[in-house]
Amino acid sequence: MRSLFFALVLGLGSSFAVADSFVVEDIRLEGLQRVSAGTVFEAFPVNVGDEVDNDRLVTASRRLFKSGLFNDVQMYRDGNVLILQVVELPTITGIDIDGNKAIQSDMLLDGLKQSGLAEGLVFKRSTLERISLELERQYVAQGRYDAHIETEVVALPRNRVSLKIHVEEGNVASIEHINIVGNQAFSDDELLKQFQLQTTSFWSWYSSDDKYSREKLAGDLEKLRSYYLDRGYIRFNIESTQVSVSPDKDGVYITINVTEGDVYSVNDMKMAGNLVLDEEEFTRLYLIKNGDTFSRRKVTVSSDLMSKRLGNDGYTFAKVDGIPKINDDNKTVDLTFFVEPGKRTYVRSINFAGNENTRDEVLRREMVQMEGGWASTDKIENGKNRLNQLGFFKTVNVETPAVPGTDDQIDVNYSVEEQLSGSLNFNIGYAGGSGMILGASISQNNFLGTGNRMSLGVQKNNTVQSYNFSYLNPYYTIDGVSRGYNLFYRKTDYSSLSTVSDYQTNTMGGNVTFGYPISTRQRLSFSVGYQNTEMFEGTTVPAEITDFIDTEGDNFDEYTLGLNWRYSSLNRGMFPTAGTEHKLSADVSVPGSDLTYFKLGYTSNYYFPIADEWALRLRTDLGYGDGFGDLKRLPFFKNFRSGGIGSVRGYTSNTLGPKGLPEYSVVSVAQTDADGNIVYETDELGRPVVDSSAPTVVYKTDEDGAAVAVSNSNRYKPKYVTDSNGSVVTAPYFLEDERALGGNMLAEASVELIFPLPFIEDRSSVRSVLFFDAGNAFTSECYVPYDADVPGLTKHPYCEEGFNLSEIRLSTGVGLTWITAIGPLTFTYSIPLNDKRGDNTEGFEFSLGQVF
Repeated sequence: MRSLFFALVLGLGSSFAVADSFVVEDIRLEGLQRVSAGTVFEAFPVNVGDEVDNDRLVTASRRLFKSGLFNDVQMYRDGNVLILQVVELPTITGIDIDGNKAIQSDMLLDGLKQSGLAEGLVFKRSTLERISLELERQYVAQGRYDAHIETEVVALPRNRVSLKIHVEEGNVASIEHINIVGNQAFSDDELLKQFQLQTTSFWSWYSSDDKYSREKLAGDLEKLRSYYLDRGYIRFNIESTQVSVSPDKDGVYITINVTEGDVYSVNDMKMAGNLVLDEEEFTRLYLIKNGDTFSRRKVTVSSDLMSKRLGNDGYTFAKVDGIPKINDDNKTVDLTFFVEPGKRTYVRSINFAGNENTRDEVLRREMVQMEGGWASTDKIENGKNRLNQLGFFKTVNVETPAVPGTDDQIDVNYSVEEQLSGSLNFNIGYAGGSGMILGASISQNNFLGTGNRMSLGVQKNNTVQSYNFSYLNPYYTIDGVSRGYNLFYRKTDYSSLSTVSDYQTNTMGGNVTFGYPISTRQRLSFSVGYQNTEMFEGTTVPAEITDFIDTEGDNFDEYTLGLNWRYSSLNRGMFPTAGTEHKLSADVSVPGSDLTYFKLGYTSNYYFPIADEWALRLRTDLGYGDGFGDLKRLPFFKNFRSGGIGSVRGYTSNTLGPKGLPEYSVVSVAQTDADGNIVYETDELGRPVVDSSAPTVVYKTDEDGAAVAVSNSNRYKPKYVTDSNGSVVTAPYFLEDERALGGNMLAEASVELIFPLPFIEDRSSVRSVLFFDAGNAFTSECYVPYDADVPGLTKHPYCEEGFNLSEIRLSTGVGLTWITAIGPLTFTYSIPLNDKRGDNTEGFEFSLGQVF
């Protein structure tokens, strides 16, 4: 029992009354266990030598009791010795919480600790009761009106207790109805579209938008207010909000009472305050003008633009407030933008944190803001964007704290979180006839933290054996001139692939590239290169390859020049969500080379942020090439190819586009009836004539004019097609299926909806998309076959000249890229939408080391 007791009769025989005052000669403490004597004396306002009476002792005991350390305080007198006998509050040895899911135990324990309940602290029952009510209030704020908290105090030896808190969270009440009362200018449906809270719908199981939350309602009310204020209803007011719960506590009904008022327009606008810049610098930033309907959003944005403009001139802490003066008589508003620039601010120092692997100089050279100069908001933000565009960091943040003791200096502090900027890539697959395909490469976009890029790749299988080394220093000079070089050797043999035309090459060479910055967003690069190609015919070679080797030879030295231009305003180097990128490339083999040709390419990417982590991406890839001088067409091994990840997904990599003319033999063509069946000679009874000399295989033509074999195991005697001279008509019989050869033109486009994956907290290294791809490779000139034995073969059966919309291949699907410890891992599942005969399609694809 909590009490304050002063003994009137002492156990040792003292007989004088407590009402008598006395001088305290000593103070003796009894009952202390954990609390020190010094703590008691500090809280007890009576010292040895003080004269005390009954009133003073009562006051002193109350103060000691209020220290919150004791469950009971009693005082006795033994002569002139004052005895304090205390009973300490118990100590909490453990807190056990069960039944909670919506609010984690750690969060609940932190809340309890802030309220005075934690292991090692003294136990106060009043605090526990208050905490129980607070926990229930938190659950009610989440819409869990049937939540219930039960507490239990378990007494333990040595004045200790253990607390058990059982939580019954209940269910979140669903919103049954939201009613807005008083609105006339806008319908309920129009206004409720602005709300995050909604009544139960089909998608509510995923979005949980029908679960009531006090915080969400407050946000929705502010959206409602902004909706009206942005449309001129400056006197709009939310009169009241009622939230009622159904008797079973499962449903919530929300009623919002509003007063719309009238629409106000802008009558006059002016600037006031300390205009440190020309007034025109401010007025050109007006997003609203005289006569316009008043809009709080436009006023706020105009103020922000003015503040930012001042920030670009060093007034970092400038404030511009748009102050409306309302005239209710004529329903107008006079706007005054009041400028408080403050002092011009200078940058004392620029600091970096979080770059454990990347050197400071790599970050510092991306800075536009200089130390000692005026602090420019644009330049500081531009520095953040340039760090993001490097692709080395998951996140980049910047703060501009004031320098202590000054009012005109700031520090610029960039904090970064590094991500894997290198990758160890493995290619594993299987190709019919060639067995296992194995490859490996290592690349590092931030080599040893220098910001330089290095890659080394090796690939070896029955088809390709290649070695490649490249190195790029983006800051070869302090002005941002880059230098890079590349060395490679590649040996190819496509004889084992059934999808690509059969030829073999040995190619070796290299190039040197210099890049020059045109502006902060544009860069121009020049390259000079050399390569030697030795070519071999395969076993079954398309006519295009045979003709090319017969005409041009099989060993080529090429001296090339390259020109590349790039513009980028992307917000990040990896997984951008906003901005634009354009690339133009031109490669030409100079006169003096064995092959003279050129190739042009254009790539663009547009990213449009939608909301939160949702964005839209538009991609375009165009290409064109041709020969010049003695070479009349682009060499076939320089052709553009289409299909696969990074191109038109859903079609096997590099298999779209014109096909090569397969090797063929010339055969006689039999007659066919209306149903396409072979016509045979018959006897007088109408029976097919059997002839031992008749072929066991008879040929007819398909829609492309090629011969198709038909079994004639009975050796019936066929009738053959003859021309006007009576000669048997012949057709080509292709000995193998057509294979992709590519073309000198490329046209591809795609639309991607970037969306966040649910249930994944850190999405900085994961990207998921829904995509629609379109494209193909084309040729401006098909190979024209000529064969005296096949006078009708004057058109390539597997090639069409020019750009043909009907040949555009379409696909759709979903893709996922994940930045792993060994590089980007990409998965796609695609559905080809208009594949045709001869197309090679892929449903599921994956790639290690490629980002879409």
